[in-house]
Formats: sequence, structure tokens, C-alpha cells
Amino acid sequence: MPSSASTPTGYASTSPVKATASVLVLGVSEGKVLGLDTAKAARAALDDVADAIGFTGKAGSTARVGAPKGFSAKSILLVGLGSFDPTPHGTEEAAQTHEVLRRAAGSALRALDGVDTIAVALPATSAEAVEAVTVGAGLGAYRFVEYRSQDEDTVPGAVTVLGPKGKAHSKAHATGAVIASATNRARDLVNTPPLDLYPESFAQRVKEQGKERRLKVTVLGEKELQSGGYGGIIGVGQGSTRGPRLVKVEYSPKGADRHVSLVGKGITFDSGGISLKPAASMEDMKSDMAGAAAVVQSLFAIADLGLPVRATAWLPLAENMPGSSAQRPSDVLHMRSGKTVEVTNTDAEGRLVLADALADADAENPDLLIDVATLTGAQVVALGNRTSGVMGAETARSLVTASATEAGEEMWAMPIPEEMLSGFDSNAADLKNSGPRPGGMLAAGAFLREFVSDDANWAHIDIAGPSFNTGSAFGYTQVAATGAAVRTLIQAAKQVN
Repeated sequence: MPSSASTPTGYASTSPVKATASVLVLGVSEGKVLGLDTAKAARAALDDVADAIGFTGKAGSTARVGAPKGFSAKSILLVGLGSFDPTPHGTEEAAQTHEVLRRAAGSALRALDGVDTIAVALPATSAEAVEAVTVGAGLGAYRFVEYRSQDEDTVPGAVTVLGPKGKAHSKAHATGAVIASATNRARDLVNTPPLDLYPESFAQRVKEQGKERRLKVTVLGEKELQSGGYGGIIGVGQGSTRGPRLVKVEYSPKGADRHVSLVGKGITFDSGGISLKPAASMEDMKSDMAGAAAVVQSLFAIADLGLPVRATAWLPLAENMPGSSAQRPSDVLHMRSGKTVEVTNTDAEGRLVLADALADADAENPDLLIDVATLTGAQVVALGNRTSGVMGAETARSLVTASATEAGEEMWAMPIPEEMLSGFDSNAADLKNSGPRPGGMLAAGAFLREFVSDDANWAHIDIAGPSFNTGSAFGYTQVAATGAAVRTLIQAAKQVN
């Protein structure tokens, strides 16, 4: 599959002043260069340079300067850390410090197009901080150039993270590299044009990556979906010449007694179907499979890290097109769960494919069930482009939001008000697929809740805004695909009990 990811290739405890890189990255907070405590003369010289150019260390800012005498690197990139506390107290402060480091490392790598060798020497004194720097650098180094004919020189070369000696720190770097790589693979999937990424090809790529890890991958095609009663997946996909798929990926390490199940919306292109979307920004609808990309790549990371938890990913994949065989408003679908749904809006399709996959996932009675989806424009209205909404059972919802904080992703707990469900009342079926507004994000959660058991430890994450950055790059977040939710899902898998 297309891959333009570039993650840190090494870890070393070399002193920053001795690092023989083309560019050495150092952090600046409130006008002072950090990370050079054992090289006072070099730090003083660099402080003078920062002062001379007026670089105060505003968070995310960068400035590349010539290396003063005493440094082995050819040049130095100063990156702003804002008001930085290298010794945070408490879990919340530590999470904030780690996110500052992630963003700073990401900002630095975004500024270093085509540089051959880079040494990142941000003030990371703990294993968790080393992991954060590694993740940020890996995400900042990402470039999607697969479809460009003359842009390969923009990709940074070899990256080395510098930090303390010890197995704990080198292990933390290795963990961070796995997390960054998984996030970048999810970005690759989302960024791939829908001409090349459609249900069948998506499934094939998952099979190839699963085979590399010796994981069990099962793919249901149109005949199996039809005979199995997956009315939601079939209904959404029937308007396209490229038929739907349901992919199941299983990681089952020996001795694992806990089970995490992840379901991801996989609409490889969403035209809206017969309820056609406006033309403006429809090109962004290649990102409507970001949930599926997130869950499968997080599962691969869980496997790569060898976490002692059973994990299953479910990917309901379909292309929502307005072809002559497309489902119509007023059609009634017979869902996998046995419920029936009247289609009143073919552009409310994500919940239909998720409902079928959730029914299968819930039937296995996992200890934690999470679905991830670019589900509603209402999420953007409510929470903006950078904060995902989390709904569901209180225990699962709390675990997800806590994991997001630890992983450095912005997620906010939201309710599912009881009155929302009545908005799905239908005269023709058990439910209709288009619900009440305002509160469309919450209503979608109410619809999905009807397809999991009452006692399911289930959380729904709506990543409609955070999954695809249509604005300017910032921190480690590039333009276009972001890989939203991957880091949170990995962290949640670590925490499930």
C-alpha cells in the first residue's frame, strides 16, 4: 500500500553537543535553551544566539541557526516549548508535559524537509517523556508523497532521539516508534484516493498486513453478507459497482484473559447516496473510513507491542454511491441483529454499517467494546475540529477519555439523553436511520446503542472533525489525515481489566 511514513530510526544517549547530525533539535522555554545542563558553555552560547534573533520559545515556533562552537551538529533547530515544566507533579501535569514534548518534536520534524540526519534532544528525562518525543517526531516526520512525481526530497531522513541511558528509556523509544508507525499507517489509508482504496482493496491490504503479523483475518464478501443478514452493510454498499466487505482481524496471545473489541466505520467514499451531498468539499469524503483505519492499525500496534490482551477489529467496508441499484429513502433493511431499519436519509449510512458490525462484536461478549467513526457533522458543531466526542456506558466512556488524556488526544465525554431515541420512531420498521436535531451526535449514539446489549461495556467515539485536518498543520498534526484515535485505542488496550 502507499506509505510515506517516516519514524525515528534509532535511540541514543549521546550528549547533544556531540551528536553528529545535519540538524540538532533543542527546546527553548521562556528564552532559555533546555537539555544542555552538562554543557554550560555551549548552552550560554546558544542562549545568546536565541536572544540575538528574538527567539523566546513560543510553543510550536521554530528557528534554524548555525551551530555555535562546541557543537558537532552542522546546524541547530530551536523549537518552542512555551512555559515548560520538566518535572511535573501528578498524572494530569505529566500528561500535559508529555503532550508539549510531542507537539514540539512534531513541529520540529515538520520544519526539516529533506534533511539527511536529525538528532532530537528535547528535555525528556523519564521513559514516558522519551516515548512522547518519539511519537511526536514520528508523526511530524510523516509526508504523504506516494502520488507526487518529484517530491521525494521533502521526506526527512534518519531520525535519532537522544535521551537518558537505560533499558527503560530505550524500550520507551521502541514503544513510541510502534505507536507512531501505526498512526502513520492509518494516515496512509485515509490519504489514499478512493480510486485505489475501496472495500476489496482495503480488505486486501489488511490481509497482507495481518499475514505479516501471523494474525487471523476473515473477509466476508457480498454473498456471505447477503446470506448472513447484514442488511446495513449490503444496503449502503449496493449503489456502488465495488461491493462491500466485512473484515475481522483477531489477535489472541496465549494466556490473555481480557478481550477488547474495536469496530471502525469504513465508508471508503461517501457521496451521500441518493441523498446526495453538496459538491463543496466532497473530496474530503475519502476520509469517511478513518474509523476503520484507526481500529485496524491500533490492533496491529497492540500485536506489535505484544500486549497481553485479546483484541479483535471489525471493519464494515462500503462505498456509498448513488448508482441505479442504490438503496432508496423508504427502503427497510433487515439488520444483522434482527432489527429492521427504515432508511429515511441515505447519507446517514455510517450508523447502518456500524450497527451490523457492532451486533457481531457484541455477540462475543468482550470486556471492552469501542466503535470509532467519522459519524456526524454535529460532532464538529458541538466540539470543533480537534476534540472527539465519547458516548456510551459510563465505565467504558471514562476509560476512553482517561486513555485519551494519557495519549495526548483531545476527547470529551458526552451523554446519550433518553429522549433522543424517540426521534428514531418509524411507522414502517423498528427504527428509522435519521434522527432528531439539534443534538445529532448524541442521537447517533442513541441509535448505535440499540445494537449492543444493555450490559455491554461499550463506548462510541465520533472523530468526524479530528480525523481529517482541512486547515493548516500544527504540532505533529499534518494537513489531511491525522490518525485520530489510534493512540487512545492502544492506551485503552493497556488499561482494560
